[in-house]
Amino acid sequence: MTGRAIRIALVAGEASGDLLASHLIAALKAKLPGAQFFGVGGPKMAGLGFDSWYPLEKLAVRGYVEVLKHYREISGIRRDLKRRLLADPPDVFIGVDAPDFNLALEKTLKRQGIPSIHYVSPSIWAWRGKRIHKIGAAVSRVLALFPFEPPLYEQHGVPVTYVGHPLADLLPLKDGRSGARELLALPDRLPVFALLPGSRQSELQYMADTFIETAREILKTLPDALFLAPMATRETRLLFEAALYRCNARDLPIRMLFGHAHEAMMAADAVLVASGTATLEAALLKRPMAIAYKMAPLSYRLMRRMGYLPYVGLPNILAGKFVVPEFIQDDATPANLAQALLNLYADKATRARIGEVFGAIHLQLKQDTAEKAAAAVLDFLPYPVLDDALAATA
Repeated sequence: MTGRAIRIALVAGEASGDLLASHLIAALKAKLPGAQFFGVGGPKMAGLGFDSWYPLEKLAVRGYVEVLKHYREISGIRRDLKRRLLADPPDVFIGVDAPDFNLALEKTLKRQGIPSIHYVSPSIWAWRGKRIHKIGAAVSRVLALFPFEPPLYEQHGVPVTYVGHPLADLLPLKDGRSGARELLALPDRLPVFALLPGSRQSELQYMADTFIETAREILKTLPDALFLAPMATRETRLLFEAALYRCNARDLPIRMLFGHAHEAMMAADAVLVASGTATLEAALLKRPMAIAYKMAPLSYRLMRRMGYLPYVGLPNILAGKFVVPEFIQDDATPANLAQALLNLYADKATRARIGEVFGAIHLQLKQDTAEKAAAAVLDFLPYPVLDDALAATA
């Protein structure tokens, strides 16, 4: 036996990546209890013993303009990671989403013989189809979350494994509204809306005011409505609180929560959510929603020119049609968003149909993702070391 511990490097760039990576780490630790995990990650990964060399928030930036503002710092982090990983190579590198950061790093590591796995397919199907050639040069394998992704990679000879989405394994198949309302001490008949303006600080900067003003609009029609606003981090909570002061909205019935996003969505009659992973969470919780997104005007103009799909929200993409309304950039006004949410609240038949569509999506994505992803990672570990590690667990 060599006695050497297996060393696995991961880089996650936002809260959703922290969640994905934490499930994968837990599955790998069950098979490889002596393995070491390090790189860049968040609190969920740290709770499993992950050694994060940089805080995840340093990479949690979206949009061309926003990235340019932080380019020097982000580039410095990537250079340092490259230096450290090449000086003391891990057995495998796993880039968890964050393709603009991870793919360049993965390409360098792969050229040096370090297996590089990209967990979460970049959205080649949405607006950057030409990127598939860059991905093929950078990765040893892609772990795809959605069933329509593998054929796109297979057409270009890029190794890919469909693993499903871990949220589909984590979240309940049945409606949890009553239990969530009991947990949050909310009356059953109270109109409740969940506000999720994003997990990144840059998202709060562009959308917090709009979400707050949307709540104010809804109250004109439903004066007894309550709004739940779960915040992912202390930083985003502070930004939302600042927006409440800025909008003179401290007297609005908005209950801020630290975490508990799933409970807030389950308890809600409808959800206002920023485009991203949270839209998938709302779908898996069978919640009707309105999707909104705002970014720097220049970033939006650049992204719109490359758009391939008529929709941006994951629920609509997975359904292959418009199931829930989307409001992007100038269309994301408080009046538009409030009207969409009020329509959903008033129309029980539409809410039921949306729930049926989301239920079918849930079953399709429920694949025991962490186990499938872990099995794919094990295929890239060196056999002598892997054999020793597996023998130690026997």
